[in-house]
Amino acid sequence: MVILAALLLLIPLAAIAQTFPPLTGRVVDAANLLQPQERAALEAKLKAYEDKTTDQVVVATVPSLEGYAIEDYANRLFRHWQLGDKEKDNGALLLVAPNERKVRIEVGYGLEGALTDALSKVIITTAIAPQFQRGNFAGGIDAGTDAVLSILTGDAEEWQRRAEVREDAETPFDPVAAFIIFLVLFFIISRMMSAGRPRRIGRGRHGPWIVTTGGWPGRSRGGWSGGGGFSGRGGSSGGGGASGSW
Repeated sequence: MVILAALLLLIPLAAIAQTFPPLTGRVVDAANLLQPQERAALEAKLKAYEDKTTDQVVVATVPSLEGYAIEDYANRLFRHWQLGDKEKDNGALLLVAPNERKVRIEVGYGLEGALTDALSKVIITTAIAPQFQRGNFAGGIDAGTDAVLSILTGDAEEWQRRAEVREDAETPFDPVAAFIIFLVLFFIISRMMSAGRPRRIGRGRHGPWIVTTGGWPGRSRGGWSGGGGFSGRGGSSGGGGASGSW
């Protein structure tokens, strides 16, 4: 986390302009990956789950990430749509970007205890990515959605076992390498801070325009409503979840 924070500090402030597709339903297929019947079946499944539990799970495909990392784009989109209940933060987003070959599961604050980062990663690597590699986007999206709903309803034993196997197979963390990276970043940041005054967000003599439709980094709240009679309910996400590619 310290290394990530240091890397973020190295990113210069720049003029940002970002647009998002409207939240027209529980399935927003802006990249046109699904057939109408596939979209309708997925929409019905998500609606039935939300009616039963109040958890708001949305599937979205986008034609482009507009140059953003999928983690950043997904978090901004989640907050822009305000998925989940305002008090419970019980939303989840499955985002697919076929042009960049990226997929992410973004999880609201209230669901992070059930749909953990490790479980989200296992869903992507074992249920979604293999289907996408075969060109079966509908199958991968449906399998990923079923896995998310299964875990959220408490049936997570099989996915827990897969997560444990994955953790055992991963390369151990190297604290020496991490410490060296931290020292290098600390030196660079110290030089940058001593070389000039801090930048200000907003328009001023020494600052650029910052224009964004997302809510990063603060928790966005309010009554934004999407089209088609469907909307988020004021929820937010702190960046929990996992990403993958194929």
